[in-house]
Amino acid sequence: MRKCSLVFLVLLLQLSAIVRAQKADADVEALIRQMSIEEKVGQMTQLNLDVVCEGGIYKLVEPHHLDPTKLREALLKYHVGSILNCGGHAYPLKQWHELIGGIQEVATKETRLKIPVIYGIDAIHGANYVSKSTLFPQQLAQAATFNPDLAFQAAEVTAYETRAAGMTWNFSPVLDVARNPLWSRVFETFGEDALVCSRFGEAAIRGYQGASTPIDNTHLAACMKHFLAYGGNRTGKDRTPTYLSEIQLRELYLPPFKAAIETGALTVMINSGEINGVPVHADKNILTRLLREELKFEGVAVTDWEDVIKLHLNHKVAPNLKEATFMAVDAGIDMCMVPNDYDFTKLLIELVKEGRISESRLDVSVRRILTLKKKLGILKNVSIPNEQQYPKFGSSAHRAIARKTAEEAITLLENRNQTLPLKANQKIFVTGPAANSLSLLNGAWTRTWQGVDTIWDDQSNNTILEAMLAVSPNVTYAPGCGIDTLLNLTNALNLANQSDVIVACMGEKPSTEKPGDIDDLSLPRAQLDYVKALLKTGKPVVLVLVENRPRLVNEIADQCAAVVMAYQPGDTGGDVLADILIGKVNPSGKLPLTYPRYNHSLMWYDHKYTETFDTQFGNKAFNPQWEFGHGLSYSEIRYTDLKLSAPTLIKGDSLTVTLSLSNPSDREAKESVLLFTRDHYASITPSVKKLRNFSKITLKPGETKTVRFSLKAEDLSFVDANGMFVTEPGDFDIQIGPLTTTFKYVLK
Repeated sequence: MRKCSLVFLVLLLQLSAIVRAQKADADVEALIRQMSIEEKVGQMTQLNLDVVCEGGIYKLVEPHHLDPTKLREALLKYHVGSILNCGGHAYPLKQWHELIGGIQEVATKETRLKIPVIYGIDAIHGANYVSKSTLFPQQLAQAATFNPDLAFQAAEVTAYETRAAGMTWNFSPVLDVARNPLWSRVFETFGEDALVCSRFGEAAIRGYQGASTPIDNTHLAACMKHFLAYGGNRTGKDRTPTYLSEIQLRELYLPPFKAAIETGALTVMINSGEINGVPVHADKNILTRLLREELKFEGVAVTDWEDVIKLHLNHKVAPNLKEATFMAVDAGIDMCMVPNDYDFTKLLIELVKEGRISESRLDVSVRRILTLKKKLGILKNVSIPNEQQYPKFGSSAHRAIARKTAEEAITLLENRNQTLPLKANQKIFVTGPAANSLSLLNGAWTRTWQGVDTIWDDQSNNTILEAMLAVSPNVTYAPGCGIDTLLNLTNALNLANQSDVIVACMGEKPSTEKPGDIDDLSLPRAQLDYVKALLKTGKPVVLVLVENRPRLVNEIADQCAAVVMAYQPGDTGGDVLADILIGKVNPSGKLPLTYPRYNHSLMWYDHKYTETFDTQFGNKAFNPQWEFGHGLSYSEIRYTDLKLSAPTLIKGDSLTVTLSLSNPSDREAKESVLLFTRDHYASITPSVKKLRNFSKITLKPGETKTVRFSLKAEDLSFVDANGMFVTEPGDFDIQIGPLTTTFKYVLK
């Protein structure tokens, strides 16, 4: 009987394979039938551009050019299917055309099967590795707009300008939920809330990929990053372990990826870390059972940089690279970002010839890779663009979108005594390490990986200082301090004493990944001490924070007249910040994360009730510097008339929530309206509140608008002890701004 069951299972698997093949594209299947093992493994190999250029890896000859011998070795001997990266810094369009054109010339004319290379790049906040491209605020700042349409527009522009350079695959958006503010990649995320990350991720993917099939030449393939739970690491150090329950995994970290897959994301990059002791690159439960079988993802799964090697060298789960290669392919990766040698390629060929990896397993990944190339329209007809084909590249229209995004992102956190907007004819002293730096405005992934090489800054853009000088004749400047050193303090304080108001622009050095690891979340000591010295002058201090992540400012924030969170607002950020400070733009950003007050009191907005207990047995332990969703305006927006369509929500029905917002001020205002719910009691301890919906509206002076939301049972759900989303009957609160009301959910 057992033998019959096994035979039946084998037949069933064979039948499933036949059905999948029948559904697959005929062009793709025809290519697969012609391919050797070596050609299939080549398609699964992704190389760094350095490998095929003149010079050594990370030591290329300037200016960068392809090395014909190295290129032919990669494409003709090893049949490499993908190349990535930028050789260290951004290139102008013409140079990208030469590089990618040269690669595709060999791939499509000299290789046996004429399969083009798919070229990947990290276009994180614009086409940041293409000179003169439009640079947007980083993702965290985009989330602060609470306006996903702006993320959609930013992604469309990024796709257009990246395709203008000849690249077709973008390793973006980052869908990691940032639950540790120490982490160096917080700025790359859409914040700490799963719903916000989901909505913005969906918008970015639609913007990148467009609506046509095959994808047209102004869009490209998006890549969800980094599957899964990369943002939940325990230590805050990059690529360190995450320890999670199934509830946390599914409720906090999975929803953005699920939403992205349903939106049609074509590719995914894997988390470089480990979950509960298992490196994700070797975790079949995550990469096959969850990603493929449960979520039904059909696209390409690519490793992150060197992460197969790291299964051996760092994670210590594989005794050698060959076993690491076996583990990763067996777990479910399709393409290895090797990226600097051919060891993966050679070892995978060995594994297939030894029978440890079947050729049919290669076919699964190669089918996905070739299907991706066909969906991009490059499988049979790859062409390198010229500059005339993309007349909007770096245009004023594209910059206007970046500027509007920054306008809606920058967040006014404090404004005591209506210090802002600044008054006409005030003497303004601008100071601090972020005051005269384009690098700090843009952050990492800007022309170079870490974004600190100022030679690549586009000097046609204004720093904060230059923008302030353009809007006011009464501006003086001295740096006062660098990132971590005081600079000519006497001169700076002398200028401060001669001013009416001080704009202190503080921040941190751009960084990401391992170079961005820090041991203390506090703003660097030199900056804290400098602001304290400025406060002693008695002049009102406007503290401007230009940051990768929320750096602690509890020593100074309460004494500052105003505090502005600028995030990393991009090339237009200096001009936008100046316009906000003088009142030309009414700020409307809100924090997409909880801004902590203390190093060892790191709590999220959706914390549990027991986390609120304080030392006096009250409920004041949650005491961040500023809460998730906090953000002020120059207008007083009034919330009134919160109403429900019924006092009870019945399973299968929906509940309409309405409220009125009014703007009694004399200036136009934008307001992000956030709807939270609170479950009174549940079988799994409920959070004190959860964001369930949000909408951004514009109010003209004196205008009142009605805002509507619709709630269904699934909007109230949580993950239960069985790992399933459920909504249990009971009482719920709705909280919107200062308003609260209660309703009951019943099954019938």
